[in-house]
Amino acid sequence: MADHTEPSGALVRLASAHGVVPDHWDFHGNHRRASAETLTAVLAALGVDASSPERIDLALQFAEDQPWRRVLPPVVVMRRGRTAHVPVHVTHGDPVELWVELDPEAGGGRRDVAQADVPVPPRSVDGRDVGRATFTLPADLPLGWHTLHASGPSAEGRAPLVVTPDRLELPERLRDGDRAWGFMAQLYSVRSRASWGVGDLADLAEVCWRAGRDCGADFVLVNPLHAAEPGAPMTPSPYLPTTRRFVNPLYVRVEDVREAAYLSAADRALVEWAAEPARALGDDPGPIDRDAAWTAKRAALEVVFAAPRSAARQARFDAFAEREGDGLRTFALWCALAEKHGSEHWPDELRDPASPAVAELAAQLADRVEFYTWLQWVADEQLETAQRAAHEGGMAIGVMHDLAVGVHPEGADVWALRDVLARGATVGAPPDMYNQQGQDWSQPPWNPDELARVAYRPYRDMLRSVLRHAGAIRIDHVIGLFRLWWVPAGSLPYDGAYVRYDHEALVGILALEAERAGAIVIGEDLGTVEPWVRDYLADRGVLGTSVLWFEQDLHGNPLPPDEYRRLVLATVTTHDLPPTAGYLAGEHVAIRDRLGLLTEPVATVRAAADAERGRMIDALRARGLVGDDPSEREIVEAMHRYVLGTPAVLVGVALTDAVGERRAQNQPGTDQEYPNWKVPLADGAGRLVTVDELFDNPRLRSLVQVLREG
Repeated sequence: MADHTEPSGALVRLASAHGVVPDHWDFHGNHRRASAETLTAVLAALGVDASSPERIDLALQFAEDQPWRRVLPPVVVMRRGRTAHVPVHVTHGDPVELWVELDPEAGGGRRDVAQADVPVPPRSVDGRDVGRATFTLPADLPLGWHTLHASGPSAEGRAPLVVTPDRLELPERLRDGDRAWGFMAQLYSVRSRASWGVGDLADLAEVCWRAGRDCGADFVLVNPLHAAEPGAPMTPSPYLPTTRRFVNPLYVRVEDVREAAYLSAADRALVEWAAEPARALGDDPGPIDRDAAWTAKRAALEVVFAAPRSAARQARFDAFAEREGDGLRTFALWCALAEKHGSEHWPDELRDPASPAVAELAAQLADRVEFYTWLQWVADEQLETAQRAAHEGGMAIGVMHDLAVGVHPEGADVWALRDVLARGATVGAPPDMYNQQGQDWSQPPWNPDELARVAYRPYRDMLRSVLRHAGAIRIDHVIGLFRLWWVPAGSLPYDGAYVRYDHEALVGILALEAERAGAIVIGEDLGTVEPWVRDYLADRGVLGTSVLWFEQDLHGNPLPPDEYRRLVLATVTTHDLPPTAGYLAGEHVAIRDRLGLLTEPVATVRAAADAERGRMIDALRARGLVGDDPSEREIVEAMHRYVLGTPAVLVGVALTDAVGERRAQNQPGTDQEYPNWKVPLADGAGRLVTVDELFDNPRLRSLVQVLREG
């Protein structure tokens, strides 16, 4: 923004009342204050008018009175084993009773709740004296999604009550001091001879089975598999999906859909005809062409969809659609509409899912809606097969899914969840050492008040879908469950502000759904993190993330292995850096220089990178992990030995490191300037490495031996 006015005290109080943080400490330890313009714009995105002193005063009064207008809070989230207080608002002096209707999954039934002796003065709201009665929820309520009921002469109310685990426990083996290791893969890049130009769920099943059986790995962490646009152009970034709840059918293996085996000769010929150009893409070392692959695959899947299903198969499909409910129906409808009108620039009458125009088109497009519903079913079946293959291969955890931070600004979730996603701001990150101009990820954030109003159900439903066939889940930018950096529309990423969320509710619901699914939770807690947050997550049983390059002492030297946290997924690298071979060669400096992303002279940044590399090799040498003149492969393996020397309960190994790849999958802060998320898996010489030959790769086998010895 052009202006940077100091905010008034009233504006700061209003911002704080809505969770907008007026100041913060940046990556370099400097205290930064948000301008009045930034706070006003962020509040506007939250639906709060702070455009004048008078409006600010009105908004403050409304924020103070609003809780007293409700009989019950919109939702109550508590921990099992702890009591919790619930305020109930009635006409002052009136009696009221409160009880809990228990979740049928927790056994059902009714529990009366006792009123506590907590005197609170009444408040005059809208011309009425409102009293507050405080009730104490017992500590022995079972886990689940229950319902609170309040009843009295002047008030009747109900609200969801969510009882969450106090702590999400690790599997017994990991609690006893053992550790697990696994591979980290960008699935689209890991192709086989049978793939249609893009790695798919059948490839994932094979990688999991062989990694478990042949290598002793316990998990495979994959990129987010969330759905993209239903037609070209398909957004390449798996971290900018149209929805986080459903799966990108690009990953479906056509031939593994059961009905494909029973096609007529003519229909089988149609599938093979569609496959030919797509399979040819598998030998192309250039950027992955998702549009070509999906165009071919969708044509083939339409042939399979039209084939008859047995009564049992149809019943399973119907049961899947019924279980996923309105969320799936709305998503499938969005796909059909996006297929007809594109995913952006819809007619105004179609922007509201509840409009008559949408209802009319839904009837006209019923066949396409069913097709997109069916795609989610067959994708779900293949995800189930991949997780089963992982366990059959001996993996203790299996598939570790990745949950993106947010969604595309013109995607299905923004259309379907328009009431709980903020408009007028996007999520990003303030400046740090790797992105010195800050970042704008273009994703609309949850509106925290509206999310609470709908009792976090969209968040819960998303978690349930992602966790259904998961042994673990990685939460990208887990700090977003505590606060997110909001960038007002038209502003630079630097001119943003943090907005706080109810982390007790969001982390608690995450723990509840993960416990029900039997999954481990890993939070990516890199970057600018308030110190207490990591302790809180550890107390709740959510693992953190440690990346060797980022773990440094006060002098910039690699942190000694014994000083690492135990409750983390520890890795040498991350997908936002070049693979280790490339990083050692300074690729991260060269890319940013070439793309104009540096704010310091390239010589200065290169010298810092050289010094960082030197400190790393010195640390490896000091522990006897490398000699005087180590090769690239020896350094990479030594760095993994270093990580294995930490107490970390999980260790992740990038497949790119295992085969010697040097090219980055992603360069943060870029869009079209770099082929982000399009780089197929290759070795250090640029030769493609397919799933068929992956586990015979000499460099991978050598690194696996290091991991087994560790």
